[in-house]
Amino acid sequence: MDFILSNFPLLLLILLSSLFIISTNSQYILPKHHFINCGSQSSIDVNGTVFTGDDNFSGGLTADNPTPNTPPIYQTARVFTQKSWYELHADANNSFVMVRLHFSPFRYNGIELSDSKFHVSVSGFVLLSDFNTGAITSITRDFIVPIRSVTTFRIEFTPTDSSSPAFVNAVEAFTTPPGLFRHGSVSATGENGEVNNVASSYAFVPVYRINVGGEPIDVDRDTLRRNWTPDDPYIFRTEAATNRSFPGTPSYNGLGSSAFDAPDDVYKTAKILTSGFSVNLTWSFTVNTVNTNAMYLVRAHFCDFISPGLSDANAGFSFFVNSGYAQKIKPAEMYAVQVPFYIDIVVSNSVESRFVNVSIGGPNNQTAMLNGLEIMELVKYSGVVDHIRNNDGKKIRKVYIVFACVTGGVTLVLVFLASFFFGSKCRRAKPAVEAKPEVNGVSSHVLSSYPSIVNFSINSPSQRSNLNHSLRFLFDDILQATNSFDEKLLIGRGGFGKVYRGTLPNGMIVAVKRGAKGHEQGRPEFVTEITVLSNIEHRYLVTLIGYCDEKSEMILVYEYMEKGTLQEHLYDENKDHPKLSWNQRLEICISATQGLHYLHTGSDPRIIHRDVKSTNILLNENYVAKVADFGISRLDNVEENENSYIKGSFGYLDPEYIKCMILTQKSDVYSFGVVLLEVLCARSALNNTLPQKEANLADWAIKNIKDGKVEAIMDPYLIDTINPDSLRKFLEIVERCLKDTGDERPNMINVLWDLKCALNLQQISMDKEPYEDSTMNSSLHLSMSMTHRLPSSMSGDDSVVNEHSAATIYPSESEVLS
Repeated sequence: MDFILSNFPLLLLILLSSLFIISTNSQYILPKHHFINCGSQSSIDVNGTVFTGDDNFSGGLTADNPTPNTPPIYQTARVFTQKSWYELHADANNSFVMVRLHFSPFRYNGIELSDSKFHVSVSGFVLLSDFNTGAITSITRDFIVPIRSVTTFRIEFTPTDSSSPAFVNAVEAFTTPPGLFRHGSVSATGENGEVNNVASSYAFVPVYRINVGGEPIDVDRDTLRRNWTPDDPYIFRTEAATNRSFPGTPSYNGLGSSAFDAPDDVYKTAKILTSGFSVNLTWSFTVNTVNTNAMYLVRAHFCDFISPGLSDANAGFSFFVNSGYAQKIKPAEMYAVQVPFYIDIVVSNSVESRFVNVSIGGPNNQTAMLNGLEIMELVKYSGVVDHIRNNDGKKIRKVYIVFACVTGGVTLVLVFLASFFFGSKCRRAKPAVEAKPEVNGVSSHVLSSYPSIVNFSINSPSQRSNLNHSLRFLFDDILQATNSFDEKLLIGRGGFGKVYRGTLPNGMIVAVKRGAKGHEQGRPEFVTEITVLSNIEHRYLVTLIGYCDEKSEMILVYEYMEKGTLQEHLYDENKDHPKLSWNQRLEICISATQGLHYLHTGSDPRIIHRDVKSTNILLNENYVAKVADFGISRLDNVEENENSYIKGSFGYLDPEYIKCMILTQKSDVYSFGVVLLEVLCARSALNNTLPQKEANLADWAIKNIKDGKVEAIMDPYLIDTINPDSLRKFLEIVERCLKDTGDERPNMINVLWDLKCALNLQQISMDKEPYEDSTMNSSLHLSMSMTHRLPSSMSGDDSVVNEHSAATIYPSESEVLS
């Protein structure tokens, strides 16, 4: 299936149109097959559902001395020492089957199932790769798989090697109601058949099923035996959310959702944006942290039982996914009040942020609401599966297990990569896309417009003429420099593609960034990067050596930064770097600040970086920092228009930019303030695995700073190594950078002066150990005498200072306090 991709880091977003209608009179009844008690001859009843034993085939195991609390279904397992499968019967051609696999590892006769690694595929879709349960007591995995023109399907288990058997304790597999995925056949370009392939070419792996504003829903309360969890762990700013419930019954009128798309209990509860809040209500979900090319179907469920007043044709609210998709939701106009419906969006993963963020928002006099949310990973069909035949050549259609050897493997194909970040606009702003809903409430859109420094197509002759041809490399030269992109020379991965260490014919070591194949939405960033870096040069900006635009390749060649990214030296567990001292961290921040200050005041035209973060600050062999990655940079004199999308990295985004689409130099200052916290705390800007109050570094750290609990947030390595005056000054810089509005934040030159001051305060006391005031007390304010000596209160308009003049007015580190 071909997708039209928009600019990196915009999202791949497709709103799918409806094809089938299911009314409340649908007579779907959950089939009684197939529910299998694996590794056992006995049938067991699990809360009213009978799981049948899979007969006495070899490979069945029973747990030794199971604990009294172990459910019977987890006391046996089927073990596979070679590729083996269940072949099961589907009730209809061209339908979907729900597959749920139960795993509960145990030890039997020396076999430790918790150590096993294996692959699981269903009829050509590789759904689990190198799967390992670890020490988890029990775990289930759900899949929704299309049945492709046959009435049988296989669930295959393939051990990774002979010493690592595959196993499964129980299997659930049944045909779903027709129309569970009612994807239409009209794409955004009007070509038939493009969107329809999503349903037939992909399996769906549910990652999240969220009952927004409601309680947990278990398999016994959902016709399709799905589990739904509450949304509270994933929501930002809980004070902006209010739970609502509906005592009646949703009205299924055949135009919106069916009774099987989600349980009634999902549509009878919701969260609304609390009256008086002008910010969006946002949920953030961690997605695949291993496969960075993953795509996801985001399904948002709505049922307006709250606001009959939204029947006004101009009323409604906006629904956002990351930063690249927004749709106006008008329940009364689209369907009717109390009629459930959903919308589908396909979004690609972000290689760095790895979050899917959804938001609702609207003017205060209009109710923004969300009832439910599903996020499902799309798995591409990877191969044709032969069907087992009996001795008469006829396909076997009953439940059984077959063991067979294999000589090959399967490859999991997941394509299309883009970034995501959430966004919104001020009350008066229009949504980025106002969708025209189809009959069943699912429309089709592909976003392809992207504001940038350069506003022309990479494929057009006019654009190529704007690039600096003196920097062009031949593709053959790139192949020679990287030994044909030898994986041994791979030094990193990013949203644009892979980065290799290369050697030019003159012996220069370079970093070669190769755009991913088919990554067309990266073209504008590719051109922007070349346009920006070929016109500016600064010792604290990474130097562009050249580029290659040949044979559909997008390749950028940079100076080689031997020590990698700042993030790697702070908290990347996959990198074994020595810890940075406080002096080193301050010097790195000072170098990066000078690079950003040059962009804001010394370049012509002035530039807003737009994506300041610790992974875009690189270190050379001497730990000198340079700012990198200008793919989404923007000229300072260009205003955002109503069709613009918020760009940047979630966790670093300026709140004023998010709320009102106001992008200024002070947006970079806010992002750099988050980087300063990373430097102090040695943790990521956003971490959804932490408790909600700690997930956002800026919010968590500022609260602790104000409460006088600085040691609670600091990198333990730094405790008792920082001069208290240096720390106080640093914290003052951070707090000022992270003010809510740009007017309250300092310019980069102020940040530079203050960081140099913090460094000098540290150096002054380096010989005084231990520090007399090494314990961080609750009073983290500079004395009046010290405040009067600090340069951050400079008067006048310092924004006109350029790099050339700055070299003469900046005191050295040892001169700041002299």
